[in-house]
Amino acid sequence: MKSERKLRPKQQEKRARILDAALKVFAQSGYSSASMDEIALEAEVSKPTLYMYFGSKEALFESMMLAGRDVMMEPFEHASDDMVRDLHDFAWHYAEVVMRPEFLSLARLIISEAHRFPEIGHAYQRAGPDRLLQGIIAYLEVQRAKSKLVFEDAELAAQDFWALILSAPRNKGLHTPDDIPGPADVRRYLENGLHVFLRAYASNPVADSARLNEIIKRR
Repeated sequence: MKSERKLRPKQQEKRARILDAALKVFAQSGYSSASMDEIALEAEVSKPTLYMYFGSKEALFESMMLAGRDVMMEPFEHASDDMVRDLHDFAWHYAEVVMRPEFLSLARLIISEAHRFPEIGHAYQRAGPDRLLQGIIAYLEVQRAKSKLVFEDAELAAQDFWALILSAPRNKGLHTPDDIPGPADVRRYLENGLHVFLRAYASNPVADSARLNEIIKRR
């Protein structure tokens, strides 16, 4: 499998096209029914080319999930000195990925397949939520070391943050595909969740909530 770091610009574009095609096919067919032939056709590449970039369906699925994670984690992996800004930007990156119809459809199909094929659920969990959670934990621990956050259990703090910013609209999107929450609803939950998290965990919640209000007004 080609390393992304060694790819030339045209190869990077082709790799991105394959990942987009994979998301579309996995979202339409589910993991177990999706085929590399379908993905190659959707990406407009030959099957040998597809296998040159991704050696197996499992590797392609993991890379597709990691691509979404990388988009979400960008504000934390290139963190600033402004924790509130970082949290706000992460929340929107997260929302813009997981509320996409394709990602909602993929999550529904994975859930439906997990009972018969537990390995599919485990693969999704490892490549997506587990890795994202570890990234959130790492960022929050850095902020605690800087005395910006106060908590004892980093995993619980990360889970609280994750749940507060988007769990309600995402759950609705998963369960009612004909009535997915729009941008205004997502913004309402996201901004409220950030305020609640700061009140619960920030070492200076008043100042941080005021800073969040400044950021919200400028968005």
